[in-house]
Parts: sequence; structure tokens; C-alpha cells
Amino acid sequence: MRTLAIDIGGTGIKALVLDRFGTAISDRVRVETPRPATPKAILAVLFDLGAQLKPFDRISAGFPGVVFDGVIKTAPNLHPSWAGVPLAKKLERMFGKPARVLNDAGVQGFGVIEGKGLEMLLTLGTGLGCALFYEGTYIPNLELAHHPFRRGRTYEEDLGEVALARDGRKKWNRHLAQALAVIDPIWNPDRIYLGGGNAKYVTVSLPPHVRLTPNLAGLLGGIALWEGRDALSAARRRSAGPNGGIGSSPRRPQRSRVPEATAS
Repeated sequence: MRTLAIDIGGTGIKALVLDRFGTAISDRVRVETPRPATPKAILAVLFDLGAQLKPFDRISAGFPGVVFDGVIKTAPNLHPSWAGVPLAKKLERMFGKPARVLNDAGVQGFGVIEGKGLEMLLTLGTGLGCALFYEGTYIPNLELAHHPFRRGRTYEEDLGEVALARDGRKKWNRHLAQALAVIDPIWNPDRIYLGGGNAKYVTVSLPPHVRLTPNLAGLLGGIALWEGRDALSAARRRSAGPNGGIGSSPRRPQRSRVPEATAS
């Protein structure tokens, strides 16, 4: 069973194919997120990525917003028209394969957690993603990003991509340290993982239980939507896939035509 793993982000959309053990068996492909990031525009991109990475037997997708049973409820960093879109069903119709969709931070969390105690993942990217796990079980739809943080601003307003550009890396890191100091005594997690595209800019000294994690986990964790966390444990015991696994470089796909009916 080959799984097309998709990571939809506010800045970029990434995909690769995993074997049933969660090991990458294709190159990672990345394209810029279209603007405006409407369902039609993003589904067209996903159609192209799927065409480049065939064959596959099923699909897992991480989406930057609240997701209930494959249906999008919020998409704060994409487009308001995503509300109510049954993304899993649209992917199934577009590719003729079964599909499952989860919040993108939840998928990435599956790719890094140990499955012991209370674990939290924060993604630092276009916005701020958050996922919470207890004994390996995902607790869905925690939206920490839009909760008040400091001086009338939310966590996302001080830690998202706009804040990084506005404040610079030094101040942004200081705000990150303040956020961790606030979150820690409220949630008391055993481990906090920092992922996302902007985690590479973290320079502040982190507590022992706070760890940086590879952004590619947002794709590798997709196997858990089908095979559970046991598959991820097996993948970690195996060597990287034949195309380089975590170390592989992204390649740009060739553009293909998406049927109008499937992109709506």
C-alpha cells in the first residue's frame, strides 16, 4: 500500500509517497501555495502533485485549520471559502482513492511524538499550529494560535510569519521564549516539539523538554492516519528510503491540467 502524503501550508504545499511502513519512497515535491488560496486553486495544485507522484493507493493530508471528519471548518491562513469544504471527499473523487484529512499540526505530531505522557507540538510557520497528544492519542482541534497572548495580541500575531518579518529574529525569539514560559505551567506537557518552516530561526535557549523537530514530519506522520503509530515506530527503526527520506531535496513538479469539475 502506497500512501500519497500531503502537507498543505500557508506558504507551501508539499507531498511525497510513503510505503506501508511510513518510509519515503519518492522525492519530496514542493510548490508555492497559490494566492488567493481558494479551494479551487489548491485542489488544482494537489491534482498536479498527485499526477507527478503516481502510483499510490490512498491519501493522507494535513490541513492548516480545524477539521472534523474530513470537512474543513476553519482556514485562517488560506481563504474564508474553505469553511464547510469536504476536503477528504473531494480528494477521493479527484483521485479515485480513499483519503483522510487531519489538522496539519496533528499529522506532524504523529511524526515526532514518543507516545508517552502529555506531548505538545507547536508549528512555527505562516501562522502558529498546535497539537496535543496524551499517551499517543491525538486530542483534536486545539486552536492555541488565536488565544490572547500579550498586549492584546494573540500567539499567532506575535509568532507567525508576519511577526517574524515585522519584529526581526531576535525579538521574535524573545516572544517565543515568553510563549513557552506561559504555555508550560498551564499544560504541563512532558515534551514540547517545535516544528514548521520557521523553526530553523529558533536561536533562543530551550528547556530540556523542548525539542526542535524536522519539518518533513508533517509528511511522514501521514502514515499514522492509515496504519497507526506502530507504523511510524517501524519506520524509525528502518533506514531512510531509497530516495533519501528526510534528507531528500524537494523537486519542482511539471504542470498538468486539472479537470474543471474536480477543482471546484
